[in-house]
Amino acid sequence: MASRRDFLSQPAPENYVAGLGRGATGFTTRSDLGPAREGPTEDQIKAAVAKRSAQLGLTEAKDDDNDDDARYQDPDNEVGLFAGGIYEKDDEEADQIWKDVDERMARRRQKQRLVLPIPFCTFAHQLSPQEAPGLSVKLDEQRYRPDISHREAREQADREEYERKNPKIQQQFAGLKRALESVTDEEWANLPDPKDMTGRTKRARQARMERFYAVPDSVLAAARDTGQFGTTVADDGAATEAGGRDGTGTDFVKIGTARNKVLRARLEQESHTSGVVTSGSATSVDPKGYLTSLASTQGAEQSIGDVEQFRKMLKSAVDSNPKQAASWIAAARLEIAAGKPGAARTLIAKGCQHCPKSEDIWLENIHLNDNKNAKIIAAQAIEANPNSVKLWVEAMKLENDPRSKKKVIRKALDYNQESEALWKEAVNLEEDVEDARMLLAKATELIPESLDLWLALARLETPQNARKVLNKAVKKLPNSHELWIAAARLEEQLGEGTKRPVMKNAVKFLAKQGAMPKREEWIVEAEKCEEEGAVITCSNIIEETLGWGLDEDDDRKEMWMDEAKSSANRGRFATARAIYAYALRVFPTSKSLYTAAVDLERNHGTKDDLWRALEKAVQACPHYDVFWIMLAKEQEKLGEIDEARRVLGRAFNQNPGNEDIWLAAVKLEADNACFDKARELLKEARQRASTDRIWMRSVAFERRLGNNEAALDLVRDALQLFPGAPKLWMMKGQIYEALGKTAEAREAYSTGVRAVPSSVPMWLLYSRLEERAGNVVKARSVLDRARQAAPKSPELWTELIRVERRAGNMNQAKTLMANALQQMPKSGLLWAERILELEVRTQRKTLLAEAIKKVEDDPVLLVTAARILWAERKLDRAQNWFEKALLLDRDRGDTWAWYYKFLVQHGEAEKRADLVSKCELNDPRHGEVWQRVAKDPKNAGKKTEEILKLVAAELS
Repeated sequence: MASRRDFLSQPAPENYVAGLGRGATGFTTRSDLGPAREGPTEDQIKAAVAKRSAQLGLTEAKDDDNDDDARYQDPDNEVGLFAGGIYEKDDEEADQIWKDVDERMARRRQKQRLVLPIPFCTFAHQLSPQEAPGLSVKLDEQRYRPDISHREAREQADREEYERKNPKIQQQFAGLKRALESVTDEEWANLPDPKDMTGRTKRARQARMERFYAVPDSVLAAARDTGQFGTTVADDGAATEAGGRDGTGTDFVKIGTARNKVLRARLEQESHTSGVVTSGSATSVDPKGYLTSLASTQGAEQSIGDVEQFRKMLKSAVDSNPKQAASWIAAARLEIAAGKPGAARTLIAKGCQHCPKSEDIWLENIHLNDNKNAKIIAAQAIEANPNSVKLWVEAMKLENDPRSKKKVIRKALDYNQESEALWKEAVNLEEDVEDARMLLAKATELIPESLDLWLALARLETPQNARKVLNKAVKKLPNSHELWIAAARLEEQLGEGTKRPVMKNAVKFLAKQGAMPKREEWIVEAEKCEEEGAVITCSNIIEETLGWGLDEDDDRKEMWMDEAKSSANRGRFATARAIYAYALRVFPTSKSLYTAAVDLERNHGTKDDLWRALEKAVQACPHYDVFWIMLAKEQEKLGEIDEARRVLGRAFNQNPGNEDIWLAAVKLEADNACFDKARELLKEARQRASTDRIWMRSVAFERRLGNNEAALDLVRDALQLFPGAPKLWMMKGQIYEALGKTAEAREAYSTGVRAVPSSVPMWLLYSRLEERAGNVVKARSVLDRARQAAPKSPELWTELIRVERRAGNMNQAKTLMANALQQMPKSGLLWAERILELEVRTQRKTLLAEAIKKVEDDPVLLVTAARILWAERKLDRAQNWFEKALLLDRDRGDTWAWYYKFLVQHGEAEKRADLVSKCELNDPRHGEVWQRVAKDPKNAGKKTEEILKLVAAELS
């Protein structure tokens, strides 16, 4: 092993040719001079292969042309690699198995390719069972007969049939190519050269052919001298003109005259287009429209070349097809745009001669001429087109006095008796109602299918005759629902809209005729009737058609509610009211339908309508306390306290143990200074309906009257019954704070947060108590504990940031804000605190835009945007943002207060009054400042308007 040379040191085998295995027997130079050296010849290669095969003991290579035997085709053949191996019995057995498999597969493929003709197959089916065993023999005998075709032959036939039906382009033009044999040399020479018609290729070719060369200085100097005019004095004293070498003279007078004409034309054009008025030597310019007119003038100057191009194109179109009216009209309009009305009139006149049957070209000709010539042209047009309604109407418009107009229209009716447009024009020209009625009667006889004419005639007739007219119209137009609506409106005008079931009969008749419109179309018709003042007809349409085509399985209630809301959004409140009325007849105990109907009456109806809706609601849903409380509150607003008490008494009878009704009764008595009655009701309620809300209201009632000791006793008793009520713990702490007992208040809050650790408001009260006491570290510790109990509360994070900010730790506040926004990036409260308190004024708008992108709809953020715009004196935009915030959340009192404060400074009294009324109507209950002011015992019993003003005064 040690004496063996390495591979590179060994001698090359005999007849070794470097690069022969990979085909690198030579190379070619860049100049294509051929191979650098000759490679081995084919005989040398064969001899080397034969010698190597003999050394390895392989079979002798064949010299025939088919050198590519199975050894090179089979990738699994390893003869060359294992040529020296021993051929054992297992190898022979494996080869025999593979050979059997190959033969079996070959026989299977041969059977699949064999296809019998139809006669032979029919004969095979007719064989008897005794003849069947010999069928395979017969098949073998018939295998190579001519009447048996293979699958390859059939596929070849299909392919030839396809190529025959779908020939190639070369085959399609084969006949034409053969016909070229008869073309003479002269015909071949006269063939035109093909042209490139594509603009892109043409421009590219022109760009390639374009060449730029440097201009010599002599050419530039000559060009400069040709534009100069000067005189020199010759030796003989005669003056000579420069530039007259070519024998031509320069007339400076003509040049000056032409310049003055051009200047005057431009000034006149400017005076007409840009508001420049010239009078003598004085000129006045409109400063507002001057720049705009200059821009339009520049555009006109730039389009001069386009006008010329369009003129050539249209001239070509007119010359190629003079019978096309559109080309003449376009050419005339182009001349008008170019400022050549005379040329336009000439062109359109020629067009009328070539296209006398086109009413469009005659109308264009009439419009381009003055009134006198237009009448002559209209007469010619009508003479050529006596049945053109547009030309007759245009001719009528050219007349100045009504008598002439009537004369033209009546003459037009002689030629076009069935033209609805002409009859309408004739009726509109009549000043006497009787004459118009006679014309409409004649028109309906001639054009019985015109709905508009029948309706117009019915409007002009007396009520009795109108019924007859509509009956006739229904016979002529049985599929028209508009006639039935007109009949219903007629009955409404006569005061019989609720007596005669016109719409009921209409639905039956139209359904029988198969002309019943869709529900949506009926709703549109109802809204039209409401818009025109026919409210009863509107209601009748909804009543008879709203349920048409709907099954009980359909979501009828949701569908009707959506349609009512859509009508209300469009301002069609009577239609929405009718939809709710019909829906409530189908679903008489639906709370959602009654709630929507009551909201509609509260927002868009009268007080009487609201009372009626609530009365129906409490009768249909007697166990739903919301309707009872709403009805009692409406009675209280009108000052009818006894009636409100009776309503609550009826509610007690229907709902004896309902705490909401108890509390509503207590509030009614307390708001009207009947404190003894209220205290008795609360005592009775604590016995009959003992809930945490009843106890809380009892404590709040005593605090309102200033009885803190009594309130403290009540809250202690309540906590014995309801230790998990957070509001009771908060009230206990607030009572101790009012009594000046800070330690007891701290103990109450501490015990409360341990009992109810998820109460965020209690944690806030606890922290603020410590901060007011000067224990900032304790307040921070309380809020840290709170964040562990409620880690995703933006209120807790905001309060902690405010504690740091009030303590002067701005860097810590900003760090906390970054962590908070990382955990709650969609909190509008956090974004508002950062924008208004932690960032400089110049960065507010950028942060606001980022916040609005991340937070989709948040009223706090929208109010922040309005405040920023308010500070920048963008009052209109600020008002829009305030209104958007109110639309998002009407229950947030802080938004109402900010908007009211804005209107106090920049709004009108009417707008403020409207805002206050809407605030009272919505009765907001939430908001950071609103809740603190509204729940203050000093403000108990105050109206919503008073709370609104107090909150607005406290905001900063």
